[in-house]
Amino acid sequence: MGKSTLTPARLRPRDVLRVGGSGLRTRPMRVFLSALGIAIGIAAMTAVAGISSSSRAELDRRLAALGTNLLTVAPGNTLAGESATLPDESVSMIGRVGPVSQVAATGAVTDAKVYRNDRIPQAQSGGMSVRATNLDLPRTVGATVAAGTWLNAATEGYPAVVLGADAAKRLGVGAPGPDIRVYLGDSWFTVIGILEPAPLAPELDAAAMVGWSAARTYLGFDGHPTTVYARVDDAQVESVRDVLGATANPKAPNEVKVSRPSDALTAQRASDEAFTGLLLGLGAVALLVGGVGVANTMVISVLERRPEIGLRRSLGATRGQIRTQFLAESLLLSVLGGVGGVVLGIGVTTLYAATQSWPTVVPIWATAGGIAATLIIGAVAGLYPAIRASRMAPTEALAAP
Repeated sequence: MGKSTLTPARLRPRDVLRVGGSGLRTRPMRVFLSALGIAIGIAAMTAVAGISSSSRAELDRRLAALGTNLLTVAPGNTLAGESATLPDESVSMIGRVGPVSQVAATGAVTDAKVYRNDRIPQAQSGGMSVRATNLDLPRTVGATVAAGTWLNAATEGYPAVVLGADAAKRLGVGAPGPDIRVYLGDSWFTVIGILEPAPLAPELDAAAMVGWSAARTYLGFDGHPTTVYARVDDAQVESVRDVLGATANPKAPNEVKVSRPSDALTAQRASDEAFTGLLLGLGAVALLVGGVGVANTMVISVLERRPEIGLRRSLGATRGQIRTQFLAESLLLSVLGGVGGVVLGIGVTTLYAATQSWPTVVPIWATAGGIAATLIIGAVAGLYPAIRASRMAPTEALAAP
């Protein structure tokens, strides 16, 4: 007969969870307090990330109202010093640029002036201009209608006009209506709408805006746009600006003027960098606090449970199984605190954002990162206690008081 050797039973994943969970169930109050410490740290990280992201979303919304991604294209001068013109198709060509999400144009009708009626002397135009406009203009420049309606496919070919805020005041037009008309060039136009002040396109405030087709038909408009407005993806503003000149006028790109990106875009990016640094700093502190709490709990647990460790070693448990047991306890403890911290952080973010009337934004990386961080914390913080427990000799552990 050959010699038989005893082989320690292997711990299956279910056994590891059961053994690790038993150590937590026997000390519920200590587990609760330790998990609470981790939860507070993870909740702080999640809440800081959520509140900062919500604040950033509100800041981005306000900066977007300042035109951070709005570029304008206008004709410049020829080499001879004369005023250049943009091609009729420049608007459609700009609209084909990938990062451009919205595009619209206005065209100055230089031969037409704005009058309240046909009896006002021609020289007294009040400094107001007539502009042919695309239907997408309000959406592109962020303008809103104060009264009446904007031009549509049905009215843009008829003698209908929308007045800018200053133009309406100068003309004494308080509200649009079928009987309210103004005199543009040599034709009467019915006022169908009045705009609110347009901070991103202040030149529209003192303008009378008519449809592109109506400007051609009634006012002798030549069809050349004089200002093209383009909304661009924030991350592509500079690169799009570099190609707009050649896109708007491929034959003479040097005769095109393109506006520089708004200073608000620079402010937006600076705020993003500041928020990122804040998140990294506070998140690191929160994780450190949580890790120290787990390590402290597991070290005390090893010291208190030396008799249990000695008994298990005497019954055949290997050092690897002892290490696995205490690592499992540490990971379970961290996960409990991490999940609770993420839920608590989301609740704090939602409540605070609601009190500030901000959109609630909790980044996915914050929630997923919180859980992942707790696993890393549990593994690192529980490693030393687990190794220490596995190195105890059975006789030494059983002899401990």
